[in-house]
This record gives sequence, structure tokens and C-alpha cells, in this order.
Amino acid sequence: MRDRKELRLRRNQQLARLFTWKNILISIPVMLVLAVGIYYIPPVHSRLAWRVADLRTRIIYALNPPEEALFLPGDLFLIESNVRATLTALAPPATPSPSPTTTGPLQTPAATSTPTITPPSLPSYVYLDGVNYEDQHGRWNYCGPANLSMSLTYWGWTGNRDVAGRYLKPGIPGNASYEDKNVMPYEMQDFVETQTDYSMLIRVGGELEVLKRLIAGGYPVIVEKGYYEFDHTGTYGWLGHYLFVTGYDEVEQHFIVQDTYLEPGADMQSPYDVFEDGWRSFNYLFMVVFPPVQEAEVLEQLGPWADEAWANRNAWQIANAETEIFSGINQFFAWFNTGASHVKLFEYVDAASAFDNAFLLYNNLTTDDTQRPYRIMWYRTGAYWAYYYSARYQTVIDLANTTLYETISAPTLEESLYWRGLAREALGDLEGAIEDYLETVRLNYNFTPGLDQLERLGIEP
Repeated sequence: MRDRKELRLRRNQQLARLFTWKNILISIPVMLVLAVGIYYIPPVHSRLAWRVADLRTRIIYALNPPEEALFLPGDLFLIESNVRATLTALAPPATPSPSPTTTGPLQTPAATSTPTITPPSLPSYVYLDGVNYEDQHGRWNYCGPANLSMSLTYWGWTGNRDVAGRYLKPGIPGNASYEDKNVMPYEMQDFVETQTDYSMLIRVGGELEVLKRLIAGGYPVIVEKGYYEFDHTGTYGWLGHYLFVTGYDEVEQHFIVQDTYLEPGADMQSPYDVFEDGWRSFNYLFMVVFPPVQEAEVLEQLGPWADEAWANRNAWQIANAETEIFSGINQFFAWFNTGASHVKLFEYVDAASAFDNAFLLYNNLTTDDTQRPYRIMWYRTGAYWAYYYSARYQTVIDLANTTLYETISAPTLEESLYWRGLAREALGDLEGAIEDYLETVRLNYNFTPGLDQLERLGIEP
């Protein structure tokens, strides 16, 4: 009798354990579905999505450190670059080209003299009131929308960073890992001129004095610059950044800036030498937003920079000089700027040669976080222009692949995908090209170049 009771007791215990495990197994998918449902409730998702994306990025970067990536455009890259650098150092100055060229050896743009002007005397201190400071925190890579919003609200625009961001960085809804990593200057200009009642001018080859002249005239300026800082994952390294410049102090030798990332970012002081050093990595690019009725006044304040062709040549002259006076990472940026300026002058083979030199220098930099600016191709696309229009299509593909798969946690750069698509199409891979074009507009449904290519091919995005 006792044996039967013990047997019954053990059987009941086994059934209880089995029932418990069944409940657990059933509850796991239920809990997962519930967790996913809660995660996608808008208020919860907006707070947690970027944290999930951060964790994903940290894991990927730990397994595949982006600073170890090498940009190797072309199988003969190292040989060609060394030979080119040697010949450039030994050869006499090239004869100036009478017109933009896309063939032949490295050319020197025709020298142009700066128009003789007498700059007006500027006040020693200027601080522009009326700036509505906005930061980029709580959003994913939002310095573009935040800076653009400040520049527009200064003139009376009634939007904010999110209004600009919804157009500039639409991303893939519900997937923070696939949000655009960068907003290009031309995209900001497109937003201003198609979505607002204001205008924007973009110039390269800027100098401190032209910024001061604009600010003294009542026109705050957005610059694009690089600097070393901790990113959203807590990693220290080189980052591209927009900065809103709203004043200067000649006595203290600094600009007054609105920094959307650093805290406290309102009315920060940026010493001229530090400012210029960071500005170099973006070819001294600056942007000015203004009411259209004030265009003539803006052009007057710009002086010779009013002529975009002159500004492009000036950028080349600055960059070319800096290739000889700098070393290390600044020499890399100088060669990169030389290539970008050749692109602006439609001298694509010359540009490609300059980019070859730039990437050779890059690959010889140390891999620590204060040397390898591995994000450079996130922000600047001149190398794609140069290699594509020099018919180095495989080089475009190689450069895009390195950028998309070795320097970033997810292939979310529509510009790299776009240029890879063009190069694939040029090499006869139409199916691969279409895949890339479609992906560009999936990532950013306002990406006009991708839309144009799909329309040309008769494909609905």
C-alpha cells in the first residue's frame, strides 16, 4: 500500500514538473511577442531604439574594429600611388591646363588671382542675438537637422530639428540601426530651397576672414568640420560634425558657436586655431542661409567667394599648399581636399591621382583612434566621382564595399550604394545596380539620385 502511495506521489511530482516546463515553454514566445509589442509602442520605441542600435554597434565594432579597415582602391593601388608620388616629387611643375581635363597626367589648375578688394574694417566683437539653440540629443546622428533648424529659425522659420529631420533623415521606420548616418550639405540645401521660403549658398575653400565678414553683416554660418570626441557608443575617435557659428571675439581670438553635440553647447568658445584645424578636414566648407531678398547683400559680404568657380580654385590652391607643409593625418586631409577640389574643377583623372595619394597616406597612419579617420567616406563622396569619371569602375566598387562593410555597423550609406550601383551598371551588372538603387531609396525615400536612376530604368521603387 505504501509503495503505491509513493509511486502515485512520484508520478504527481513528475506531472507537476512537466506541467511547469510546458508553461515556461509556452510563456517564452508569449513574453517575446509582448515585449516586441511594448517595444514598438511609439513613446517606448523612441526611448529604446537608439539604445538597442548602440548595443548592436558596440558588438559589431568589437568583433570588426573599423579603424583597422584599409582603403585599397584598385589592385595596383600601392604601386601606382608610390610611382605617382615619386614622379610628382621629382618632376618640374606641370604646365597649367587651359581647360578642365579628364585625361592625361596630374594637372595644375590655372592660377587665378584674388580680386583686388579692400575689406571693410570689422568690429572686434560680434554676437548675433535671436538664435534658438537646439541640441541633437535623443535622436540618431542629428547634428545636420539641428544645425539647419537653428540657421532657419534665426530668420523666423517656425519649424524645429524634427521637421527638418523627417525630410533629411527619414530612414527605415522602426529600425534605428538603419537610419542615415549622415546628412550631406547638398541635402540641406535641397531642404531649404524646396521645403522653406529661404535660400542657401554652399562654398568650399573658406577662410576665417570671410566667416567674420558674414557674421558681422548679420549672417550666421554653418561649417562642416571634423574633431575627436566620444561618439554615442562611448568610443573616442574622429567624427564629422556641423557647427553653427554666430559670433566672434578678436581680442580673445575665438568664434562663438552653437554645438549641438557637446554639453553645454550653447554659446561655446572655439579658438581660431582649433576651429581651423577641424575645418580643414572638410575642405573649409561653409553654408549660409538667408531670405532670398537679401541675396545681393550676401554676395557682397562673400567678396570673391560669391564666384563659386573662384572659390573652388581657391580651395585647390589651399589644399595643394597644405600637402607640402603638413604630415600625418593633416597631410591626408590635404590630399583628400586636393582630390575633392579637382572634382569641383571637373578634372577627374587628376582627382583620382590625388585620392590615390590620400588613401596611401591613410593606410600608413597608425590604427589608434586619434589617427585613422575611418568615417571619412561617410561624409565625403568626391573619391567616388573621381574614380567613376576616370572609368575606374572596380575601384568605385572596392571603395564602396570597404566603406559599407568594414567601417560601419550596417550598410546604411545611400551615397556609397548609389555610386556602387553606377559602377556595377557600367561593368554590365544591371541586376546588381538595380538592387543598389532600390536600397538607396529604401534607406531614404527622398534620395533624388537613386529615384532618378530607377525612373531612367523604368523601375518603380
